Amino acid sequence: MNDHSSEAVAEGRPSVGAELARSLDEAGGRRPRGRDVRALGRLVPFARRRWPDAAASLVFLISSTAATLGLSGAVRLLVDHLTKARSEHATPGAINGWFLLIGAVALALAASSALRYFFVTKLGERVVADLRKAVYAHILTLDPKFYLDNRVGEVLSRLTTDIQIVENLLSTSISVALRNLLTLVGALAMLVVVSPRLTGLVLLIFPVVLAPLFLFGRRVRRLTASTQDQFAGAVGYASETLDALETVQAFGREAAAAEGFGAAVEHSFRTSLRRMTARAIMTALVIALVFGGVVAIFWLGVNAGLKGDMSWGALFQFAFLSVLAAGAVGALGETWGDVQKAAGAMERVADLLDAQPTIAAPPNPVPLPTPSRGELAFEGVTFAYPGRPDLPALRNFSLHVRPGERVALVGPSGAGKSTVFRLLLRFYDPQSGVVRLDGVDLRQADPGAVRARAALVAQDSPLFSGPAADNIRFGRQDASAEDIRAAARAAQAEMFLDALPEGFQTAVGERARSLSGGQRQRLAIARALVREAPVLLLDEATSALDAENERLVQQALDSAMEGRTTLVIAHRLATVLKADRIVVMDEGRVVEEGDHATLVKRGGLYARLAALQFEAA
Repeated sequence: MNDHSSEAVAEGRPSVGAELARSLDEAGGRRPRGRDVRALGRLVPFARRRWPDAAASLVFLISSTAATLGLSGAVRLLVDHLTKARSEHATPGAINGWFLLIGAVALALAASSALRYFFVTKLGERVVADLRKAVYAHILTLDPKFYLDNRVGEVLSRLTTDIQIVENLLSTSISVALRNLLTLVGALAMLVVVSPRLTGLVLLIFPVVLAPLFLFGRRVRRLTASTQDQFAGAVGYASETLDALETVQAFGREAAAAEGFGAAVEHSFRTSLRRMTARAIMTALVIALVFGGVVAIFWLGVNAGLKGDMSWGALFQFAFLSVLAAGAVGALGETWGDVQKAAGAMERVADLLDAQPTIAAPPNPVPLPTPSRGELAFEGVTFAYPGRPDLPALRNFSLHVRPGERVALVGPSGAGKSTVFRLLLRFYDPQSGVVRLDGVDLRQADPGAVRARAALVAQDSPLFSGPAADNIRFGRQDASAEDIRAAARAAQAEMFLDALPEGFQTAVGERARSLSGGQRQRLAIARALVREAPVLLLDEATSALDAENERLVQQALDSAMEGRTTLVIAHRLATVLKADRIVVMDEGRVVEEGDHATLVKRGGLYARLAALQFEAA
């Protein structure tokens, strides 16, 4: 136990690891679990789309099984002719043809098995690739409300670890399971033909053999799902701490973070250990029962052969088929654990696929006018965030922004300024009132069409690890190299981008940490400019910059605002002096409107904010 745990125990507090482990337990216990493998049925539509590979897999599964069972018939013919040749004193050459027959069946088995493996594995990999794409495309459509309830790390765990478990099933275990299932069915059918009496005894053993599969299989699946839930929670915790690594190190919390993650991983491991124990017991019981039954039945068969009740060839065929059937059941017992594990993983993936965005296009969306005027309107809007219904962020909020107008939103923290942007981008819908773009109620429009008409520059605009040119092109996919350079020039970014080792093609690293704060902001402005959107949203775009960088970025913003309807959020009032209109917000309402001079003379909230800032300056 490290120092952090010791202190927690001494004070009667649970340690970081214990707290996290308990929260993971609760997360695993909250989600209801089914008792079967129906979750894997979600893969059927993906397989149906790849029907040529599915059909080829089925053909070669059947042919390889038929060749395997055909070997038993060839062995029976060989043994019967061996006994006949010995009694008739035939020459060795009389049985060469039967060995050639066995060789031909073996070659057919080899070829069909190879093709079975190829097509089944190809189908599995293809289905998983399609599943990954479908899940990722779907989670990109989910709105912010979903991510209030689900950490990004947990979602990524489902997208990677859980789908990897499904991939292992489809690319390996499913091939073994289907082959053994067909072998079992075919072997039982042939056993009935060879000796109905002995086959009846075999069937009597089956319920005893299958019981451990179902009894332990359910427990294996529940423990698998719980393990994956707990591990996803650990990944989510790690994602949060790594994302804030500098803060963790600055506060000296490396040991506590490591303890928390380590405890979560150990908790997941202990659950996984219980799963492995249950699966091991299940496998041992199945194999013991299967082969114990085979030995007993084979003993009866030998006695029947000695009495002359069946030929030695038939006895060999029965033994061969019994071993095949027993091996198939034993293999199914082992792969059943993989099926249960994959079912638990697929259930978690299905949760993602089933998640529905609360913001979606209506069945018949109203088209936005073309060309866009960039006119914005809030009419009596009241909105509260999910989970905070008693604390509205906007209260009967009304605002009209004319095409091409520059409007600044100012006010204390929590006044609702950023909420205005979120409603304009239709990340949320208001509980009452209407938000309009070019006269169209946003709830009646396609969210994609709405967002295509706006460009956002935030205080800390996220950038991506690829080349600088790709970061700018992110604003408009079809932007040409000339468009990208023109946007960078207007954003005061062309000079520093040309100075990079590979110019515009220089990779800027994760979150563009190789660039300074001012350079990142100018790159974000270039991304907004290349979008050529009629509405520009600036959310504290210069608040974290020094004076020199703020001057450069402000020049870029002045260029960006030309000819566009612009909404600016700023705490630093010096950045909004050029606005056509300043809207002062407090507690989700508009309390004042006007230009800087008018509002200062009025002596209200804006005048007090201005006095505080400009006197301090």
